[in-house]
Amino acid sequence: MLATDAFRLALRAITAQPLRSFLTLLGIAVGIAAVILLTSIGEGVHRYVLGEFTQFGTNVIGVHPGRTKTGGALSALPSSARPLTLEDAEALARLPNVVATTPNVVGNAEVSSGGRVRRVSVSGVGPALLTVFNARVRSGQFLPADEAGNARALVVLGPKLKSELFGAENALGARVRIGGLQFRVIGILEAKGQFLGIDLDDTAFIPAARAMELFNRSSVNEISVVAAEGVPSASVMASVRALMIARHGRDDVTLVSQEEMLSTLSNILNILTMAVGALGSISLLVGGVGIVTIMTIAVTERTNEIGLMMALGARRNTVLGLFLGEAVALAALGGVMGLLLGMGLAQLIRLFVPALPVHTPLSFVLLAEALAMAIGLMAGVMPARRAARLDPVEALRVE
Repeated sequence: MLATDAFRLALRAITAQPLRSFLTLLGIAVGIAAVILLTSIGEGVHRYVLGEFTQFGTNVIGVHPGRTKTGGALSALPSSARPLTLEDAEALARLPNVVATTPNVVGNAEVSSGGRVRRVSVSGVGPALLTVFNARVRSGQFLPADEAGNARALVVLGPKLKSELFGAENALGARVRIGGLQFRVIGILEAKGQFLGIDLDDTAFIPAARAMELFNRSSVNEISVVAAEGVPSASVMASVRALMIARHGRDDVTLVSQEEMLSTLSNILNILTMAVGALGSISLLVGGVGIVTIMTIAVTERTNEIGLMMALGARRNTVLGLFLGEAVALAALGGVMGLLLGMGLAQLIRLFVPALPVHTPLSFVLLAEALAMAIGLMAGVMPARRAARLDPVEALRVE
């Protein structure tokens, strides 16, 4: 039998009982819609989280005080680990294949000007911050390359902080008080958005040496190192570790590569996406049971037809293929219905809940349709085998 004839017979059998076929299609459609919706949300969250990290580049290496073992336990007490200094950051900047470094001293303080007061995050950084974090200045300039011991009391404001303190007025050259120290505004950054709940636009950036004075600290929290493009992070990390051992006398720092962190995070998010997709696919079992039921009923109702086909010379494999094709066609049509339903719901979520990231890749659509057809094939095997094993003579006698 030609494939086109088999396809027409399968469609004719489906349309002969429209209500029954629709209810069977609905079971598959709901399962596919659940898979598409859940995986779309999972993939949207995946892309959002990775986008939050990659906005600062993928070639950043973080140097943290204290050596951490693979198991997560510190190899020494925190008090015995030698702290990171501004001189360490300067030494790291001179390494080959290192584009820029910046020390980081983070804290919270009240920032006030003209009677307006806000408590915000204050970051003590170096002049290379723009290179390290892919940031840009909207107006004015960024912190100059002063010597660590002679850093001037200058500040660069995030756009939200500038708007809250100065409104539409020009803030360049104005004086602001941060904690107990006076600073002069020399620049306003372009909007950067939030990073893991931290509003970077509502942050004040001051020289790291001034931040250490402000927060009464003798060391920096971490040092960010930018590796040159095209250079493996592992080789740069080896150079950084060797230099820190030479300076500290032992291996007492932890290096965190942005590339490795993104790879690990991506693997975790992929597993979560597959997990939520698997939860959604459980509802496909209901659709599979529906196909088994409807095909079993169809075999019983069409016993005479099967007997006549065999009497006219149809082989058992032909009968088997016809009923399998009908089951696959049912599942495929249900899959298409489920895809339309799932993608429609995903678009509605994106429209009414814009804060929830939703993304439906084409690969998910194709895999979902293939899954629906596979469910139909597996569900149709038992009824199709029953039809193929009927005795032609006995089948023709059935009323």
